[in-house]
Amino acid sequence: MLAKVRSCATVGLDGAIVEVEVDISSGLPSFTIVGLPDAAVQEAKERVRAAIRNSGGTFPMKRIVVNLAPADLKKAGPAYDLPIAVGILLSSEQLSADVSRTVFLGELSLDGNLRHTTGILPMVALAYQQGIPEVIVPEADAREASLVEGTAIIPAASLARLVRHFRGEETIPAYKPDGAHNTTVLLSAVTDLAEIKGQEHVKRALEVAAAGGHNLIMSGPPGAGKTLLARALPSILPPLTNEEALEVTKIYSVSGLLPSDTPLVQQRPFRAPHYTISSAGLVGGGHFPKPGEISLSHRGVLFLDELPEFGNALLELLRQPLEDKMVTISRAQGRVTFPASFMLVGAMNPCPCGYYGDPVRQCTCPPGLIARYQRRISGPFLDRVDIFVEVPRVDYDKLADNRRGEPSAAVQARVSAARSRQVQRFRGSRLTCNAEMTPAEIREFCVIEDSAQSLLKSAMKQLSLSARAFHRILKLARTIADLDDPAIIKAHHVAEAIQYRPRRIL
Repeated sequence: MLAKVRSCATVGLDGAIVEVEVDISSGLPSFTIVGLPDAAVQEAKERVRAAIRNSGGTFPMKRIVVNLAPADLKKAGPAYDLPIAVGILLSSEQLSADVSRTVFLGELSLDGNLRHTTGILPMVALAYQQGIPEVIVPEADAREASLVEGTAIIPAASLARLVRHFRGEETIPAYKPDGAHNTTVLLSAVTDLAEIKGQEHVKRALEVAAAGGHNLIMSGPPGAGKTLLARALPSILPPLTNEEALEVTKIYSVSGLLPSDTPLVQQRPFRAPHYTISSAGLVGGGHFPKPGEISLSHRGVLFLDELPEFGNALLELLRQPLEDKMVTISRAQGRVTFPASFMLVGAMNPCPCGYYGDPVRQCTCPPGLIARYQRRISGPFLDRVDIFVEVPRVDYDKLADNRRGEPSAAVQARVSAARSRQVQRFRGSRLTCNAEMTPAEIREFCVIEDSAQSLLKSAMKQLSLSARAFHRILKLARTIADLDDPAIIKAHHVAEAIQYRPRRIL
């Protein structure tokens, strides 16, 4: 008898419906899975065999062929265990049920229980888009699946209980979320700006960067507070919107980094990879492409400490994602695109010893070594950064001062107000902040007064700025103006934007 059961596959962050066809015929006992399965799917044979037996069923000792259609789509992961088991039970007539309007997802343990499975959210979202009214998922993943409204989520704890549900012996009610979602802690440490002594101009730069989603590089001697300042940036970013939270949750679900008890990511990601990371770890990749650090920091912050140590080759890989806000990974099996709209924050020393230009401690690096160190970061990469700021050492008087600075909550209120103005400005488009503006939006929204025009013209000549740098100054000036809430960009807004350009090649 032939049985057909629906399941899903993940392709990047999207899903694809997979039809699991099971045919049982007479002949020598065998179990064959076809349809481009990977090793995890091939191993499903032993898991399904043990799960059916330990759930009170009978595994048929006949010739079993399982086809995963479409056959040209690579199938990976253990999510096909449950649909294969249900298909075998239907084909062997141990179960009789109409499953034509149901999608089955889940990994089976040997005792028949259903385990947490990665990628549930995009697969359930696809089922909803395809008009499939019911999805059966592991009980541990019900809260994540329930984020997709309009689809009945049936949480199954085990194969045996699911069989009783279809036989009418026991009813598994559809999952109803209680509305109280846990949140994933994506920040290794949250620092309040009030706890950072001095560095007021750097805090202002962080505020401007947060208000417009601009990239930022900090340069200064060791121990000046660059890492601490970077870790304070998430505390002043505006909260994620519902749409952004779902985008980030999909990425972490596909990556297997979403805890089973945490259905929704509600904090902006903060990723700080070490400079020994590989290119696949940074931008994504693998035989079956998975999101890299730049996608895991989507709608959040990617912090690169000791920036020159990453090497020119790794940093050049970031040039295209910084412009396009997405990364495309091409493999023999096809192309996968992951979102990568992140704020880049870099921290670096001005030289290998770290004290070049320091007024207190003398630099011991020869000039040639300093030049080679600075050339590790290419000009085209630096041209994609909006804000460059020096982080000097903090003197004793400021460190010993017990007075607290301005708290992050107050700065976040100003940043959120500026972002709200940008949301209103870009209503109806895909833009979310000033940093994403194209030349068309710059021409429309970056209107500057005459005195600012003269100032910008002089800066272009004296600093030999490129066309990209010209546009970035305008976008940065628009953000500074948004913090003040004027309609027209004024001269002092342009002046502040210009002073964030590098005074020398870093």
